[in-house]
Amino acid sequence: MSKIILASGSPRRQELLKLITEDFEICPVDADETIPDGMPVEMAAAFLADLKASSCAKLFPDKIIIGCDTVVIHDDEIMGKPRNHEDAFRMLRKLSGEVHSVLTGVSLYYNTQTTVFTTETKVEFYLLSDEEINAYLATGEPFDKAGAYGIQGKGSLLVRAIEGDYFNVVGLPVASLARNLKQFETLIRKPKITLHRPGTIS
Repeated sequence: MSKIILASGSPRRQELLKLITEDFEICPVDADETIPDGMPVEMAAAFLADLKASSCAKLFPDKIIIGCDTVVIHDDEIMGKPRNHEDAFRMLRKLSGEVHSVLTGVSLYYNTQTTVFTTETKVEFYLLSDEEINAYLATGEPFDKAGAYGIQGKGSLLVRAIEGDYFNVVGLPVASLARNLKQFETLIRKPKITLHRPGTIS
């Protein structure tokens, strides 16, 4: 049985994780993704990733759990998956000609040990006409993606420039995950030290 569980049903994340290892299993998590009132927007991705990982860790306490969540942020608005056609149009109109942030939070869990990190990529869109937005919406691609676009698909035609990790925008920062995962595996392999009071025998 695999030692790693990916707490996501995203085919994109599964393909990207295979760049690190093919020895993993999938455990999609149906968690309440409500962000607490007052939480800074830049902390939302890490919060949701940790929520997913901790939920999955209860089912697999002897496995390394990888939980992740990607959010698009512009003008302090968290842009999740669009609710409908009008919402998707609104998001793309707002992102048109602007630079926004894509943050992916990743949470690693093993039993009660955990580490969480966030990777940010800046994305700049071309100035988009209504015709361009509607043509993209007609592809059907935007409706299951944060920010109403997929950079790995036809949404790439909207992007003028990026600063940072491209794969982070797709949904998984594989380079930073590989390094954090290696450090985490080293951490959990360290023998635990038990302190005894004088006169006690272990």
